[in-house]
Amino acid sequence: MNTTTPTPLTLHYWPTPNGWKIAILLEELGLPYNLKMVDIGKGEQFEPDFLAIAPNNRMPAIVDNDGPDGEPISVFESGAIMQYLARKHGQFYGEGPREQVEVEQWLMWQMGGLGPMAGQAHHFLHYSPEEVPYGEKRYTDEVNRLYGVLNRRLAERDYVAGPYSIADMAIWPWAVLWKRQDQDIAQFPHMQAWLKRIGERPAVIKGKALSEESRGDIGTDKEAQKILFGQKAT
Repeated sequence: MNTTTPTPLTLHYWPTPNGWKIAILLEELGLPYNLKMVDIGKGEQFEPDFLAIAPNNRMPAIVDNDGPDGEPISVFESGAIMQYLARKHGQFYGEGPREQVEVEQWLMWQMGGLGPMAGQAHHFLHYSPEEVPYGEKRYTDEVNRLYGVLNRRLAERDYVAGPYSIADMAIWPWAVLWKRQDQDIAQFPHMQAWLKRIGERPAVIKGKALSEESRGDIGTDKEAQKILFGQKAT
């Protein structure tokens, strides 16, 4: 039996839904990691050292010194990080090709659908410097549609893609913010039960709580808003 202690990886992190995904997965896997905070309200995501591992200047990112062939590897984009870690450690990615396809479908559903749509809903509902009724309705309606998809999926199953997986871990951090997306959870009873089921897991509780005190209120921090929403590409 291999009793070697895994080399801690470095998690570049800020307590956002995408950051929570990786913190939750690391806790579920029981992996050691060193935490490097990247204060997005102060623009630390644009610093050269961070851009070297995350060229899209978005959080989170990891550096695994025990990467493929024993060489270090950096990974950005939360979905790619989850796939990398789940494959490497052989957990939470389904058993066999059919389950793995299910996991990947729902992970992509979150990455390409729920995350961007909920993010836009957050922006127009809470951060926009002026009211944009069309934007508010467009994105809250789309989030509502997506939660209908999720609710139907969960009608006869406990988890979105077979056994508990990275798909659940990816969707939950966005779905748990349904209030901020101006949604009525009573419309989605199966999703509501799933939110509770996932939220009671010790690793989920611990992962979501990681540096939660640093989160602050971007809605009232005008300087942070300028950095987050006004940065121009160079």
